[in-house]
Amino acid sequence: MEIFTKQLTRVDLEKGLVLPPRSNLEHRELSTIVESSAGTRSPDPVTIPCSTTSGRLVFTRGWLDIARDAGLRSGDTVTFYQEVNGGAQYKMRVRNAG
Repeated sequence: MEIFTKQLTRVDLEKGLVLPPRSNLEHRELSTIVESSAGTRSPDPVTIPCSTTSGRLVFTRGWLDIARDAGLRSGDTVTFYQEVNGGAQYKMRVRNAG
């Protein structure tokens, strides 16, 4: 089930990924598998804390490492979704614009 898709901005890559208002995520840490559009996956889940900044949910720690390691840039797209197969697991698909 898709939670949100967002085209990244410079702020998302420098300060933290601001989640869309209707993302419906609770303030917590999310264990997430990261996938590229080419099908490569992170070998282990990455913990991404979800915090509140100025009344909005934001991924900061963990997310900034993902963005750097994946070489994400402004204009790239990230899709965050939940896959339920015997338990809830979150996944993040990153897609480069270029």
